[in-house]
Amino acid sequence: QVQLVESGGGLVQAGGSLRLSCAASGSMFSINNMGWYRRAPGKQRELVAVISRGGSTNYADSVKGRFTISRDNAKNTVYLQMNSLKPEDTAVYYCNADDSGSYYWGQGTQVTVSS
Repeated sequence: QVQLVESGGGLVQAGGSLRLSCAASGSMFSINNMGWYRRAPGKQRELVAVISRGGSTNYADSVKGRFTISRDNAKNTVYLQMNSLKPEDTAVYYCNADDSGSYYWGQGTQVTVSS
């Protein structure tokens, strides 16, 4: 079992920045990819960014150049640095861990961007 706890969400004005953190605990030895997803009001959950254990990254087109995902394997923590935030980035952000096809989710953290 893996437990994920997100932090760092909040209210920010358009153009501002936030940094999300996701602390993982439990059986981490088989976790490869970790990532961030988000669900905006009235929309389906979507991938924001994902990072492999080796550091390879992939981003949604809507956040490329503005968001950066990083990972500290020693601390079992993944981060999402969000810059140049837009109102359309408003959503609940969820941390995800891929355990060889079994997926774990955090409880989510709210990010609200005001115009």
